[in-house]
Amino acid sequence: MNTGVISVRYARALLKSACEQGIEDKVYAIMQTLAQNYLQVPELRMTIESPMLPKEKKRKLLEVACGDNCPELVGNFLSLVLKGDREELLQLMANDYVTLYRKQKNIIRGKVITASPVSSQTEDKMKALVQSRAQGTVEFNTEVDPSLIGGFILEYDTYRMDASVKSKLNAILTQLKK
Repeated sequence: MNTGVISVRYARALLKSACEQGIEDKVYAIMQTLAQNYLQVPELRMTIESPMLPKEKKRKLLEVACGDNCPELVGNFLSLVLKGDREELLQLMANDYVTLYRKQKNIIRGKVITASPVSSQTEDKMKALVQSRAQGTVEFNTEVDPSLIGGFILEYDTYRMDASVKSKLNAILTQLKK
């Protein structure tokens, strides 16, 4: 069976159970934490997938990776995943839960990349701009990339607006080469 199908089914079941219990927001935060921990700690995957480590120790390790105050639902979910020998798909399940939750709650991710740090007022204006164009809630992040020289890059959903000095210089260079 396709691993993508399996992870989506587990994630969908977790989301449905979380919604029934009214804790989908908390589980969303936990799944984001788990997915981040998989990315930031590469040894986590190897440890969880190790056949030498008993399932109970794997469960405790995963509960730590999920963060503080794991609800019983998440603990039961982890037990179910381990019982079914699906621990190698846990990162995909966490990512799929986050994706399904965002789709259900109509959450759009937005990001602005600037050459230097911007004020909170400017960040709020950019967020308001994205929120007015997108129908839904916006999770907004800012990043600093000095290689842009100046200007900004605004990304949300499938939209990307590149108003950086670097891209304009590259466009001029391309024109000069023709």
